[in-house]
Amino acid sequence: MIETKIIGHTCVVTLNSPPVNTWTPESLSELKDLAHKLEADDNIYAAVLTGKGEKFFSAGADLNRFQGGDEKNIMAARHFIHTFGAAFEVWMNARFVTIAAINGYCMGGGLEGALACDIRIAESHAQMAMPEPAVGLLPGGCGTQNLPWLIGEGWAKRMILTNERVNAETALRIGLVEEVVEKGTSLAAAIKMAERVAGLSPKSVSFCKSLIHNARNGIPRTAGLALERERFMDLFTFEDQQEGVNAFLEKRKPNWKNG
Repeated sequence: MIETKIIGHTCVVTLNSPPVNTWTPESLSELKDLAHKLEADDNIYAAVLTGKGEKFFSAGADLNRFQGGDEKNIMAARHFIHTFGAAFEVWMNARFVTIAAINGYCMGGGLEGALACDIRIAESHAQMAMPEPAVGLLPGGCGTQNLPWLIGEGWAKRMILTNERVNAETALRIGLVEEVVEKGTSLAAAIKMAERVAGLSPKSVSFCKSLIHNARNGIPRTAGLALERERFMDLFTFEDQQEGVNAFLEKRKPNWKNG
């Protein structure tokens, strides 16, 4: 199940599926619905995704759902993988900033959930892997696409094709995570980062995020540059643009309206 808590302009999302915080079609549907709900809430500027407890961020998919090869189980597996892709695609393309607080083991679909976030903060004891081929499966929650984009084809192949597990230190070195913190502090670090997001114009951040994603979505550079200039001018149709400039000139904090 998914637990949520609102702290200021940040929604803390906790995967609570003991004992190892596995994803199920139900929890993935919850995440997708939550993303749509937060998308419509103008007071939400960021979301933090983490796992319940001290040992697991998420061990990935509940493999019990893939057991058996009869037609009924195959249909269930098709539904499961569809919910994986649908949930993580919505999550990664949401207008708000998403931060993964990786508080322990982050495996398979668990890592794919972290990859769907904009930024990843890992605790020093965290372990990350894509072990799906070891059980006759493959990373179907956007993993084969997001991982090489983030860390390069070579390391993505090491992790997926040879089942290489990486620790937090290696993850930081290869660009899999952006920060490593002490055990038990990833959530606090992620919330602190989200608070920095709250100091920025939500409209500006949303536009910037979509423009950054253009490169990995295959949009040609020339088209991306032209769109960048268009989005710059689009900001002038929102109140927050004038508020931001006025606040700067008046040496005060801006009062963002997300509009």
